Amino acid sequence: MDTYLVSVLNGLSMGSLLFAIALGLSLVFGMMDVLNLAHGAVYLAGAYVAVALAGDGTGLMAFVLAVLAAAVVGALLGGALAGLTRTTRQHLDQALLTLGVALVVAELLSLAFGNDVRSIAAPAPVDDGVKIFGATYPVYRLLVIGFGIVLAVAVYLLIERSALGSVIRATVSDRAMVSALGINTGRVLVGVFAAGAALAAAGGVLAGPILGAQPGLDEKVLLLALVVVVIGGLGSVRGALLGAVLIGQVQALGTTLLPEFASFLIFAAMAVVLLLRPAGLLPARSAVHA
Repeated sequence: MDTYLVSVLNGLSMGSLLFAIALGLSLVFGMMDVLNLAHGAVYLAGAYVAVALAGDGTGLMAFVLAVLAAAVVGALLGGALAGLTRTTRQHLDQALLTLGVALVVAELLSLAFGNDVRSIAAPAPVDDGVKIFGATYPVYRLLVIGFGIVLAVAVYLLIERSALGSVIRATVSDRAMVSALGINTGRVLVGVFAAGAALAAAGGVLAGPILGAQPGLDEKVLLLALVVVVIGGLGSVRGALLGAVLIGQVQALGTTLLPEFASFLIFAAMAVVLLLRPAGLLPARSAVHA
């Protein structure tokens, strides 16, 4: 029973991380119609920011500063990607362009930090365990779960219940009309792109104590994020959350119960969802009516 409880909690913590990473990809693809294959490279950049600033297990404040620094780096990369993809309308062109950017970023990170696996320690104040129903579980992973919950509520309120969210959704639906109202739609779209990339880079720091940092991790994270987006539905905050939690649980329980089939189970879950709900479990309204 303790093993299953730990697996479920591991799935929730992994789901929280996947939500932070996949949310930006879902919004940029679902709302801006831009296929960004450099999203994993942005995540990896954030992970290496954690290596540089908090890799030795420094205090909680240093770790928080690493998260903020990674978010700034991610926002800058996202803004640059928004500018590069602004004139591309075909998904193939976008994929090739952002894939090229991803390869360049990954190579620069390898030159700067080497090709070895780099471990990142959790902040000293939360680098401990706590008893939950008789099982000892890391405090840091519980904080990651809490972060995912807070992020989900905050982003949902921002997108669905705020004036800024209304502007974003209106820009996606009818850019010409929003421009006629005097709103700079270019800035809105760049802001969404930068925010999504900032979340991915911050997710790289938060995932550091769990996944570390190494070349090739960007590809694995991008693949998982794409699976989450496909399962949840494009442009949907609730869909990204549901897809992330589902994949987190499938991965964690699959690793515990059927480790040799863990990777297969993730794609099997995606295949089942696509057969039953081709648009995803909770797609954005625009995707449903498309």
